[in-house]
Amino acid sequence: MVLLLAALLLMVAPLPAHNVAAKDAEFLKQSQGAQVVPFIYLGAKHMVTGYDHLLFLFGVIFFLYRLRDVAVYVTCFAVGHSITLLSGVLTGIHLNPFLVDAIIGLSVVYKAFDNLDGFRTWFGFQPNTKLTVLAFGLVHGFGLATKLQELNLSPLGLVGNMLSFNLGVEIGQLVALSIILVAMTWWRGTSDFLKHAVAANVVVMTLGFVLMGYQIAGYMTEKAA
Repeated sequence: MVLLLAALLLMVAPLPAHNVAAKDAEFLKQSQGAQVVPFIYLGAKHMVTGYDHLLFLFGVIFFLYRLRDVAVYVTCFAVGHSITLLSGVLTGIHLNPFLVDAIIGLSVVYKAFDNLDGFRTWFGFQPNTKLTVLAFGLVHGFGLATKLQELNLSPLGLVGNMLSFNLGVEIGQLVALSIILVAMTWWRGTSDFLKHAVAANVVVMTLGFVLMGYQIAGYMTEKAA
């Protein structure tokens, strides 16, 4: 598992978060009226391939052993994600995409640091984990909203299409989360889990810093242009 995370570090370093594939972007631009099934598919595709979301969720469930706890935390994330995805696109609330994605990278760093018990050790307190997952869920939702806003989606059927897209995101999240949980359950059953838990979270934290650095560099380049 640690080696897989390290490999992911090399893979995501040059990739922008929330990127929409060219063919998907073209479809979204040309869509007129309700397109329920295609938007559900594209929403699910985004979540399954959204490495920044998956890294955060991986950190969130890392030390959650009960399905009930997993459900609570993932629901907090889903509620936050849905609120800002829908409100961002439907109301036109716009934030700089580089800064939003940098904060998403920070969310990955935060969760890994929290898993390492960094807040208690360094600062002597523990933030409310459910509230922070909800708060970062709001940021993750804005991350995708900013990309969809750039496509100038048709207002015809927009509400239904965005609800369909958001449903697809949640379906994709369940699929990805199921795979992660199966892998985590297997890993926890080995003698190596606790031995390598610290190393795994250090790798996740490094990935978060890479994502942050990439987006901050993009923001600075944009400002300099």
